[in-house]
Amino acid sequence: MTVAVVGAGISGAACARALQEAGVGVTLLDRGRVPGGRLASRRIDGRPVDLGASYLTCRDARFSAVVDDWCARGLAHPWTDAFHEATPAGLGGRKTGPVRFGTPGGMRSLVADLLAPLEVTQQVHVSSVGPGPVVDGRAYDAVVLAMPDPQALPLLVDLPHERAQLVDRAWEPVLALAARFPARTWDLDGCFVAGSDVLGWIADDGRRRGDGAPVLVAHSTSALAAGHLADPSAAGPELLDALRSLLGIPVAPEWSFVQRWTYARPVNVREMPYWLGDSGVSLCGDGWGSPRVETAWLSGHLLGQALAARLG
Repeated sequence: MTVAVVGAGISGAACARALQEAGVGVTLLDRGRVPGGRLASRRIDGRPVDLGASYLTCRDARFSAVVDDWCARGLAHPWTDAFHEATPAGLGGRKTGPVRFGTPGGMRSLVADLLAPLEVTQQVHVSSVGPGPVVDGRAYDAVVLAMPDPQALPLLVDLPHERAQLVDRAWEPVLALAARFPARTWDLDGCFVAGSDVLGWIADDGRRRGDGAPVLVAHSTSALAAGHLADPSAAGPELLDALRSLLGIPVAPEWSFVQRWTYARPVNVREMPYWLGDSGVSLCGDGWGSPRVETAWLSGHLLGQALAARLG
């Protein structure tokens, strides 16, 4: 009994772990050079920088238990429960919310931990998933697509029922600017920006990492990103200018770069946590619920358990 899981982000990793723990064989395929998906970290100057998901929050007891284990083993830590709010005119006050968790080794380290007992085949570009189910002509007992809807749709040409779960659902893009400055000249953990045409969110990567590095990561508005998908680096100067102006940073960064997220988040929220297809092809990811790390983990974990029960 073998299930092919396509996509090694946190949802695919959680699904694969749940299947393996239930005694089901798993073939895990991912198109990236390394696993992680939107829990992406890039290593620069000997330290990771988180370019995708900024932090974890916990509402569900099952995910809380996983995060508690990560914290006990030093893979995650409480970061803050308060972020600033801002407008283009400047910083406002701090707003308290749930505890946010950061990671000393970068968010991708959490996916790597989930995948530790599993084998992942990287840089595999799946072109089709069909009845059987089959992945590029190879038969499996079941197939899971753990990815954003627009990436799954082209694979499902011969599965109209599964395609119907994904069509007509808009996704928003985001650009992530990372920049290291000579020194810290700001005092915040993170900041939600309202009313800006350029910025939507700013994270202090040094504080969330715990090493105090003068590194900021700023996420663009979806409107700005939509106009720069073909050349995301061209948006770098505008993002930098807005970031420096808002935080009053007097000097240019030592380095900066821009990461494109074409399918950063769905516009509308689904009620279902996953799709368990009768054809043998199932779907999961943070598009099945609100776009949060916890949502992605739960989607994969619950689908893995449901699929194992069906196959058993």
